[in-house]
Amino acid sequence: MPIVAPARPGAALPGRALAPDLARGAMLLAIAFAHAPLFVTDVHRGPAVLNVITDVFHFLFVNNHARPMFAFLFGYALVQMLDRQLARSGGDWVGARKLLRRRGWWLVAFGLVHTALLVSIDILAMYGLASVLLAGLLRRKDTTLLWTAGLTLVPATAMVGIGMWFPMSQGISTFTAGSNAAGDADFWTMLVERLLVWPFGLVVGGLSVVPGVVLGMWAARRRYLEEPVRHRGLLLRAAVGTTAVSVAGSVPAALIQAGLWTAPSPAALWTAVLLQPLTGYAGGIGLAALIALVAIRAGRRRSRLTTMVEALGQRSMSLYLFQSIAFVLVFFPYGLGLQDHLGLFGATLVAAGTWGISLLLADLMRRVGYRGPAEILLRRLAYR
Repeated sequence: MPIVAPARPGAALPGRALAPDLARGAMLLAIAFAHAPLFVTDVHRGPAVLNVITDVFHFLFVNNHARPMFAFLFGYALVQMLDRQLARSGGDWVGARKLLRRRGWWLVAFGLVHTALLVSIDILAMYGLASVLLAGLLRRKDTTLLWTAGLTLVPATAMVGIGMWFPMSQGISTFTAGSNAAGDADFWTMLVERLLVWPFGLVVGGLSVVPGVVLGMWAARRRYLEEPVRHRGLLLRAAVGTTAVSVAGSVPAALIQAGLWTAPSPAALWTAVLLQPLTGYAGGIGLAALIALVAIRAGRRRSRLTTMVEALGQRSMSLYLFQSIAFVLVFFPYGLGLQDHLGLFGATLVAAGTWGISLLLADLMRRVGYRGPAEILLRRLAYR
């Protein structure tokens, strides 16, 4: 017999809400900002003042903010998919859970191919693994979700903090430490290197996204993004409060990274590298709340930009993969080879331009009624 276990008792299943798609579209800009600087060989190349300003901007609003926002939206989407599947199947919880896990395994496969052919900074596989491991939590109590998020926040923050401490304690930029630049390596050499480190990145990255994914599940049960008007007050307080906490918590690490705070004590450095990712979780989720508030006005007076960002959010996986293709073509030696010509500021401009092209591509696909190649393939594989 089918098991009736809706994610939210009495949950309605309306048409597609604007805020989640706007948030996913904006999220791709944050991801582009986070990834593009990893493709240059020297982030200090170019105008020094602009590089310092860009460095501070990244630490305050991008680094360790984009990932939590993506994780939050992914967890939110899991609940939405579960609700839709339960409605179609008449409440078959076991079937819905199997579908989400099957979809998760296919995301892991997509991530592996993405890593092998393009870049090592894949995020699809880690979210696919999170979907496989956390699908069972979708029918657990709210308190279980909150405890899970809180307990996993500690090791997740520690791993990111340790990864920041190693380069910053030696005066090396975190962008340099996490570099994905090709240098003089050819395609086959990089392919082997990427495949060797992929399992480690999958496990570490998978753990780091768990708090955001679980909080996204919790928020989706309350329909914060689908019904922003009803939750306007809470969303406003969340957006202001989390942004303030996130910026304040990121300032120490930003000053050290930019060279504006020289020779911090070991205790100060450890505090900075742990505080920045910890408050970054709040900042990423707060950004989603801010976009939900923007969606209230955008939904009343739709502009061309709103429609384009919405279309981008609806095709976020395809155009996330497009970013990797664009960065390979722009930076790698078998493309335009700009890895040795641009620094942090220049790479950030490339990221903004890539996102702009993504907007145009998404709008074109919307006009012709095309869902997006990655989304279509994943649906065919997962839904059989």
